[in-house]
Amino acid sequence: MTLSWSPRARRFDFLHALGLAGLVGFLLARLVPFDRLPFWTCAFRAHTGWPCPGCGLTRVAQRLARGDLGGALDANPLGTAAALGLAACTLFAALQLLFALPVPELSLDAREGRAARRLLLAAVAINYAVVVVRVRFLGWP
Repeated sequence: MTLSWSPRARRFDFLHALGLAGLVGFLLARLVPFDRLPFWTCAFRAHTGWPCPGCGLTRVAQRLARGDLGGALDANPLGTAAALGLAACTLFAALQLLFALPVPELSLDAREGRAARRLLLAAVAINYAVVVVRVRFLGWP
């Protein structure tokens, strides 16, 4: 694994796109009551009775936008981590554009890349198992 730093410059790249997406998402979650919209339901869950892997992501966004970290973790733990990552990207992207900070660039070799992909797949599988147990067997919304 190698970590390098980009030169100090103000440029719009992938980090800034993630930050902008995070900002728009949090603003929408804060201002639009998606859970009250009649058409805002999960088709997979409505047809099968089982939660989809993304079950709870709307609740995560709404609860984090209101500052309820515990409620967001209850809705979907991995989704909460991803949303907090987007929030960090939003903050760092704004600071980088304001002060021309260098951006860290991480590169993995082939072995580290495979390990990272396996870890991510394991995290998604464990998170989905948690969501299924909570929804199907504990009766959570």
